[in-house]
Amino acid sequence: MGGEIMSLSYQQLLVAVPLVLQGGNVPNIVGEAGIGKSALVVAVASQMQAKLFTTVVSLSEKGDLVMPIPPLTANAFVMTSRYGELADVKYGYTHTLIEIIAQAEAHPGQPILWFLDEFNRGSQAVQSELMNLVLQRQINSLQLPAEVQIILAENPDSDMPGFEESNYAVMAGDAAIKDRTTRLVMRVDVADWLQWAKTEVAGRPVIHPLVTAYIATTPDTLFPRERGADLNPTPRAWQRVSDNLYELEKLAPKMADQLIFDIVAGDLGTLHAQLLS
Repeated sequence: MGGEIMSLSYQQLLVAVPLVLQGGNVPNIVGEAGIGKSALVVAVASQMQAKLFTTVVSLSEKGDLVMPIPPLTANAFVMTSRYGELADVKYGYTHTLIEIIAQAEAHPGQPILWFLDEFNRGSQAVQSELMNLVLQRQINSLQLPAEVQIILAENPDSDMPGFEESNYAVMAGDAAIKDRTTRLVMRVDVADWLQWAKTEVAGRPVIHPLVTAYIATTPDTLFPRERGADLNPTPRAWQRVSDNLYELEKLAPKMADQLIFDIVAGDLGTLHAQLLS
């Protein structure tokens, strides 16, 4: 990493993201892959009692939102009562927009969060198509309902202070997006993560106690600074390990012993599988 990064923990972002939304602004959560940005947005939606819709921008293609598509059936063209009209296409953004508008019309006043994940991994053309949506809350003749608030998430760009050595395959963000969104850099905080890991869900800790104990004694392994070219531990990878450990407990001990190393290695790499197993 380069210079010092001003950043926030998961628990701090649980306060900061709603605060930015309540201020009428668009939060842009920046962080390394696998550190919990998506999980954070799910928690924010739950906290705000909001309906969450997610679009992975990196999987979108140019024209998904603005290319005119003639309706093929009588039901393929949707006229909303208050927000405009558009063709219903079962891919890209269009169908998501229709679901969002249907939600707003059915539940007026209930908050809606539209999470645009991996925003800067979409092509420049895709990002450009989203500009009016993010900045003007409009696309073609369609206006977003007042209930809708947008959250972006990005991987680090080497142009960002403190991330000069990042090598994610990102597209440089448009200056207007940078100027009109609030960048919130997310960091991995071990104490924060361990507190969350012990939270009980369905009668058991959200993270398996074996993983929690291991991270507590070797905190640097939650998200090691030295990253290999292949598999690396991340908070998301450790959660998969935890889920798999809970499933392994359902097997006969002999079979579980035969499988555990390879399953853990499939998430963390061989080195950490050796240490954990």
